[in-house]
Amino acid sequence: PRPAPLSGSALERPALAGAQPGLRVDPGLGRDGSGGPKGCWAAAEPAQRVWSPRPPAAVNTHCHADHITGSGVLRSLLPGCQSVISRLSGAQADLHIEDGDSIRFGRFALETRASPGHTPGCVTFVLNDHSMAFTGDALLIRGCGRTDFQQGCAKTLYHSVHKKIFTLPGNCLVYPAHDYHGHTVSTVEEERTLNPRLTLSCEEFVKVMDNLNLPKPQQIDIAVPANMRCGVQTPPS
Repeated sequence: PRPAPLSGSALERPALAGAQPGLRVDPGLGRDGSGGPKGCWAAAEPAQRVWSPRPPAAVNTHCHADHITGSGVLRSLLPGCQSVISRLSGAQADLHIEDGDSIRFGRFALETRASPGHTPGCVTFVLNDHSMAFTGDALLIRGCGRTDFQQGCAKTLYHSVHKKIFTLPGNCLVYPAHDYHGHTVSTVEEERTLNPRLTLSCEEFVKVMDNLNLPKPQQIDIAVPANMRCGVQTPPS
C-alpha cells in the first residue's frame, strides 16, 4: 500500500509509511531503560494508545528528559514503523513535523500544534474532530511541564497553552504524557478553570515557575542523549 499523505506544510515531505490504521503517541521504555517488546509496550502511558496495537508511526510530542522514548525499539520490532518528532526538537527521526502538519491514520488525523515552553520543540496533537488533544508535557492534569531546563521558557509555555490548547472546545479530552497521581484524562474546560498554575496571570505564572526549585530529573543524563537519537541508547560506532 502507498503511504498515507500528509496535509499542510508536510505535503512536500516524505509521508508516513505503514499499513496499520493507527499510531502511538509518546511511546516510552521502562524507568530502568528496559527494551524489547515487554519493556516498551508495558511502560507506554495507557492513555496514549490510539486505536491500534500495531502502529505505523511512533509519534513524540517532544524530546523527553525523564525517560527514553520507545520509538527506536518500535522501529526495530515493527517493519515500516516510522518515528515522528518536531523539527524544532533537534532530535533524529524518520519524519520531522512542523506547526500545522496533519498526520493521517485510517480515517482519522492528528493536527500538529506547536506548544513550546517546556522545550522549544514541544507540540500538541489534536484529533481532527477536536475531541481529543495529546498535550505531552505542555499541559498536565492540574499542572504543566517544568521550564527550568532544555531551553524552557515559562512565558512561552503560558502563551502556548492559552493560545493552542485552551482555545479548543471545553469538552475536548486532554491526555498528557505523564501523571503522577493516577489520573489519565482531563478536559480543556477543567484545565481552563481548575488548573492552579494556568489560571494565574502570565506574570504570576512566571513567578511560580521560576521558584519551583525542583530536583534534576534522575534520568536526564541518559534520556536526553538517547532521545536525541530516536531512543537509541548506544551511540553508533
